[in-house]
Parts: sequence; C-alpha cells; structure tokens
Amino acid sequence: MIDSTPRLDRDWLLTAARQRTGLTDFGDEWFIEPMDAYIAAAHAEGKLTPEGLAGQVEGIVKGLASRLRMIDDLHRHPEIREERVEVAGIILGLPRTGSTIFHRLLASAPGMTALRWFECQNFAPFPGEGRGEAPQRRAYAQAMIDGWLQLSPELASIHPLDPDAPDEEVIVLGQMFVGTAVEAMTFAPSFAAWLDAYDQSRGHEDLRTILQYLQWQDPSRRGAKWILKSPTNLPYTEVAANAFPDALLIMTHRDPLDVVPSYVSMEAALYKLNSVHDDKAVGAFWFPRLAAWMDRFMAARERIGEARFIDIDYREVAREPLAQAQRVLERMGIPVDDRIEAALAEFMAGNQREQRPTHDYSLARFGLDEAAINQAFAAYRERFIHS
Repeated sequence: MIDSTPRLDRDWLLTAARQRTGLTDFGDEWFIEPMDAYIAAAHAEGKLTPEGLAGQVEGIVKGLASRLRMIDDLHRHPEIREERVEVAGIILGLPRTGSTIFHRLLASAPGMTALRWFECQNFAPFPGEGRGEAPQRRAYAQAMIDGWLQLSPELASIHPLDPDAPDEEVIVLGQMFVGTAVEAMTFAPSFAAWLDAYDQSRGHEDLRTILQYLQWQDPSRRGAKWILKSPTNLPYTEVAANAFPDALLIMTHRDPLDVVPSYVSMEAALYKLNSVHDDKAVGAFWFPRLAAWMDRFMAARERIGEARFIDIDYREVAREPLAQAQRVLERMGIPVDDRIEAALAEFMAGNQREQRPTHDYSLARFGLDEAAINQAFAAYRERFIHS
C-alpha cells in the first residue's frame, strides 16, 4: 500500500493506478519519458493549490487506470485489434474557431461517430460495466463537470460541457502526456517547449488502438466514420495526418484578434481549477504559443500538400452551418440525403450559441496588444481571413 496523500511523483502515481485496478501491466511504457518531463515542469511552474494538486493527481491516475484496464482487455480479447476503424476527418485550427460546434454538427450525421466526453475521461469500462454500458463513467464525467463549473463558472460560456457530447481526443492524448492538453490544464511552459521537440507518434498509435477499443465496446459504431477534433492537431499536424492517412484535414478559421483573447480567457478559467496565476502571465505565455503553433502548421501544410485540406470559415459556419457541413461530408465521400439533412438541422436547432451564457473577454485584461497580434499572424490573416 502507498501513502494515501496525493503526490505528483511517478512511482506513487503508477502504484496508485495499479492499486485502483488490481492490474499491473501498462503495456509499452513509452509514456514514462513525457510523464517525467511533465512532473518536473509542474513542480517548477505549476503553482498548484492543494486542491489543484489532488485534482491533477486524480486525472493522471484515472488515465493510467484506463490504460491498465485496456491492456488487460487486449490480452483477453485480441479481436479488439481487428476492429476496422475509419477516421474520415480531422478538424484542426486555432482554438476558439467554432471547431467544437462544427465537430458536434458533423458527428450528429447518421453514419458518423466521435469520442464522447465521458469516454475521453475514462476510455476503459469501469468494473461491472458491460460492453455498450457506461453508467458509472457518465456519472464520473457529470461529477467532474459539476465540480469544474463550481470552481470556474465562466467555463459554461466558453466550452459547452456534456458527458455524451463529442469532444477532443487531446484529452486522451493528455493521459499519455502528449498533445496540448497537459499545457492547457497545467501552467508548464518548459514542458510545452520540451514537447515540441518530442516524437509524439506513439501517442497517436495508441489513440488508434483506443478507437478500436471504443468501437469494440459499442458494436453499433462498426461501419461508422470517425470524426476527430483538437487544437493539438494544429502544432502537430503531421503526427495526426500520418496516423490517419485517409482522413480529410478540416481547418477552421477565425480572426486571431478574436481567437487569442478568447483562448487566453479559456486558459485562465482552466488554470483557475487548480492553481493561481496572474491573467497577464497567462497571456504572456499563450499569445506567443498560439503564434508558434500557427507557424508550425503553415510549414507542415506545405509539406503535406493542399489536396488533403478543406478550409472552413467561422463566419460561414455562423451564417450557413448546414451548407458548410454538407461541403465537408461530401468531400469525405458521404452524400447528403434527406435523412442527414434532417439530423443536421435537428442538431443545430438545439445548439444555438444564444442558448449559452455570453463569453466576455478583452485584450487589456491579459496584457495583449492588437498590433502585436496582427503582426504575429500577418501571413495567416492575409491568406485565410482577408483573402
């Protein structure tokens, strides 16, 4: 047994996950290297509150527990690796570009599927949950949402949270200490810099296995096309593109003058869940970080080639969401018939922006400057915003 006091320590975390599950085999332990890098950065820079530390520890242990349970299932059910998973599209772009609503709109079409928020939190069934069942995981996810909104109510206006709604694979990747979820949830600039030079392809290899695992859990997904979405696909575009070579790359666009303060505001709200950081410090990290993401993407897009991309303007989604969804579905080889049109229309009727609180943010609050943002994103704005 280990000391029950939560500790951000590799051996403590691994042991806690083993004790929670009664299992010992993590499979390939490649994730230990980024895990160690994260732990060092979190101690040095995270400024975690006692409650925040406990929350971060729980987030890590639950991810490790999911991995243990999945590896156990893979040993007992080798047919999981035979599941044919078709990732038809990957949404990428700067965060706060309307990608969440567009992702959920596409996933609402018959024949499409996506990771659900409760699955992102716990991709392996809890003990007692049968295949296709998830009452305990849904309850866990709802308790998380309730706790988050109590600590940071503004999240309700920033990102709609629902246990069954499609959400981002970056949450799963973060449980392997890759992708951008780690820096989104813990202020750790040195880890972000370290990760930029790290080969993250093993995370996406495991992500493919996790999609197979989720499809095996719910056989009704067989034959459906998966739609993925995450801001992590912007700075690490080639990792995702190589992992799913048949997927259409869907880039959502919005003026960085709106994106940057909106996302910095979101990050301030997320950090508020577990730590104390000055708003201007958050802005000073995230503005250049977002600009660097875009620079990495622009270079990657040149190497990948235009044939794999489709561009979606935030303003067009606001004006005609169904027409934009139809463009993407047809590029993915899915003819839009009356049944699909009805499903898309039904989704949009229940998911209007005005049905959520207003998200208030400003440049001044985070020490941001309009001219600096325009300069940092000049090439992007000229090509995609003002073209």
